[in-house]
Amino acid sequence: MVKQERALRTRRALVRAAAEVFAEEGFAPASLTAISRRAGVSNGALHFHFPNKKALARAVEEEALETVRGITGRMPDEEGSALQMLVDVTHGLASRLAEDVVLRAGFGLGRDPSRGRNAGSELRLEWWKWVEECLRRAERQGLLAGGVSAEGAARAVVAALVGFEVLEAGGGGKGWLSERSVSGFWELMLPRLAERHALASVTSTPTRRDHAGA
Repeated sequence: MVKQERALRTRRALVRAAAEVFAEEGFAPASLTAISRRAGVSNGALHFHFPNKKALARAVEEEALETVRGITGRMPDEEGSALQMLVDVTHGLASRLAEDVVLRAGFGLGRDPSRGRNAGSELRLEWWKWVEECLRRAERQGLLAGGVSAEGAARAVVAALVGFEVLEAGGGGKGWLSERSVSGFWELMLPRLAERHALASVTSTPTRRDHAGA
């Protein structure tokens, strides 16, 4: 049992160290030596858990995927506003991206050209599918404005959050993933997205702190 716990701690340390190095340097320049050194383990210990750098990247992406699934949770029931849940979850993901290097690295690996065209697509698709399904629920609830499609709105929401994440990661000023920044996006988006009668019951700030990551 003690050995298993130690092995689990070592694996977690390696995944976090890999995420930090990938986030700072990118996938191609990152070395296994740098990752093992940051994790405080030997190269031999690293290879015991992960045969190569691709396996480490995959482990980072899998942990990031579980984090996204934990933030999104289940769809709201028919009584709950799908639009408000979308606002809350968007705030939650932005908050976690700002503070969780594994999640940030997972998204970063998905757009790293050195990993190939389809690498990391599962994480991005998971988020995209959830946003689109949430908007389809809003459509069924009669909350979307006339002429607004769930698919088109999902593209805008996903693109905005990815843009905030890229700008934050690129050092283009701080606060892109802040509550203020995300609320500002929704203040602009909601009047175009929501049916007029729905606007009174939807706020651009998070109402669910379990989703908002606070």
